[in-house]
Amino acid sequence: MSILALKNIRKSYFLGKEEFPVLHGINLEVERGEFVSLLGESGGGKSTLMNIIGGLDRNYEGDVLIDGMAQKSKTEKHMDAYRRDTIGFIFQSFNLVNYLSVLDNILLSLKMTDLSTKEQHERAVELTRQVGLYDHRKKKPAQLSGGQKQRVAIARALASDPEIILADEPTGALDSQNTKEVLALLNDIAKAGKTVIVVTHSQEVADNGTRILHLADGKILKDERLKPAYPLENVEKNFATKALSFSATSRTAFQHFSNSWKMNLLIAIGTAIGLFSVIFFLGLGTGATKYMNDQVTSVANPNVMSVMKRGDNNQSANDQQALQTAEQNAATNPAGSELSSANISQLKAIDNVEAVDPVLVNASPSQIQLGENTGRAQSMMSWNPILQESSLDAGQKPGKNEVVIQESLVESLDAKAFENKDWKSVIGKEVQLHLNLQSPTGIKQATVKLKISGVLQAVPGVPTLVPSYDTLKSIFEENGVSTTPNRVMVTVNSSHNVKQVMDDIAGIKENGQKVYVTQGVGAILDTINNITSIVAAVLASIAGISLIVSIFMIVVTTYMSVAERTKEIGVLRALGARRKDIRRLFTSESVILGLVAAVIGIVLAFLGQAAINAGLHSLVGGNIVQIQLGQVIFAIVIAIIIALLASLAPAGRAAKLNTIDALAAD
Repeated sequence: MSILALKNIRKSYFLGKEEFPVLHGINLEVERGEFVSLLGESGGGKSTLMNIIGGLDRNYEGDVLIDGMAQKSKTEKHMDAYRRDTIGFIFQSFNLVNYLSVLDNILLSLKMTDLSTKEQHERAVELTRQVGLYDHRKKKPAQLSGGQKQRVAIARALASDPEIILADEPTGALDSQNTKEVLALLNDIAKAGKTVIVVTHSQEVADNGTRILHLADGKILKDERLKPAYPLENVEKNFATKALSFSATSRTAFQHFSNSWKMNLLIAIGTAIGLFSVIFFLGLGTGATKYMNDQVTSVANPNVMSVMKRGDNNQSANDQQALQTAEQNAATNPAGSELSSANISQLKAIDNVEAVDPVLVNASPSQIQLGENTGRAQSMMSWNPILQESSLDAGQKPGKNEVVIQESLVESLDAKAFENKDWKSVIGKEVQLHLNLQSPTGIKQATVKLKISGVLQAVPGVPTLVPSYDTLKSIFEENGVSTTPNRVMVTVNSSHNVKQVMDDIAGIKENGQKVYVTQGVGAILDTINNITSIVAAVLASIAGISLIVSIFMIVVTTYMSVAERTKEIGVLRALGARRKDIRRLFTSESVILGLVAAVIGIVLAFLGQAAINAGLHSLVGGNIVQIQLGQVIFAIVIAIIIALLASLAPAGRAAKLNTIDALAAD
């Protein structure tokens, strides 16, 4: 049975409604081992017939049979496999990929086989020896002569060990010596049992084959047998062809990316600047949030909240307003604001509450005297769990008959110590307090002497005078003031549970009225975190606008790449690459571009972080920019998404290119 049979092949081109017939009922059978020359002048239909045989043109009448199997009805997927497995193309203009070496051009076809990478390389090297180009295997096409380029094209056509070799004017661009060498190679291919079909207008070239088909005006005028077909060698193909893999496509994409690295680097830097800005501002938001949290939590325990009774007519939904009203009630009517043991037990019973500590407060102004210097305190509160010892500039928390004073009082008592921030100089000194205490019978004045145990930083909501609980309790008892607290500090077992506990306390009601109002550092931190997160997100979003420009840059670059590589696209399709392989080729290169941009952007962000933190460390005492792993991953994902989105349209256009038109592109 013949390997190739053409049954009544007819082909016409149309210009509008006008028909131009090119092939008129071609019937032909070709055996294995034949070297057939399609001889005729230009415009006779030779190349059109070759494209039909090669599966590049499917818009014809009649049918092509390969080993008796009709090809016309096959799907595009099967025709891609047909070109990979059965057909090897040799083009007049060589159609080599200019950025690939001789070896890599041959490997283009071998990548569509099931050979291992090592076996592919070994076969490619062997083919360079077979066509006499072993010493030139690492050269690029621009470094080769015309004859050498055609030999590379022959090696590429032989790489997948196809049954049929189609050569379109293979010697048309060669001198006489190179013509002889190429024809000798084609004869050797036919002798090895392959079917060689050569399109030519040269009688001299045609005479080198076993058979000449004279083609004119779309008809075979004469079928001339020069000699018998070459005897077949019983050589089995030891590998199979397959679709181009994702890894092979990616490697090819990387080769082109590397070849155009200068332009790609400029585009990557443009994209990287946008990514750098996004990462940096997100890192700044993280660092600023942590810095402010550290500043607050260094002076106040975030797991502790202050709880007071709301009192009558204090059901405001605004906790801050409710707290102010509760504090006013405690000052004007202490007895009505007291928290009973039942109240304390109720608070202790709430889930995740670790402790409930009473706090004593004297809401009336007091005077403090150190030697001849005096200061004034609006109120006084006992030391409690919300305060951190780390919030002390110097000294320690108060013990029996001791008091901690805030920095602002030091200014009144010892201006020199305040000016020099010499807090230790006031530690251990005895001060005299002139107190106005609220007893059941009215304001009662008392004078006590206490020792300064520490100097406290300014803490929001904390009075400037802070004695120990036992000390203030003793003062109250000695002066007939109630020691039942009107404020308690609730300690939560974990910072993660603070908000839930606050909500649980706020939800307690008696007779339909809310009982308690709370205040904690956690609420302040939530507000700070929300503000810094919003600011960081806004800054990152503004910086991210530049990424839109990057998308257009990648789109334009990919379109340019498609235009420059049109012939390469045609070659890959002729070798058997699928449309989705072509699409993947360009999307892969765009993704590589995106990843390079991400790496550059990340490096710039970390360099910027190091520079800013080094410059501001002495001022803020920490790192104000803190880039997180999640932000780095986010940048990489964004870079990949941008690259993919930008490549979709140009990659789709590349995949839709007509193979014949692509091969004919300049």
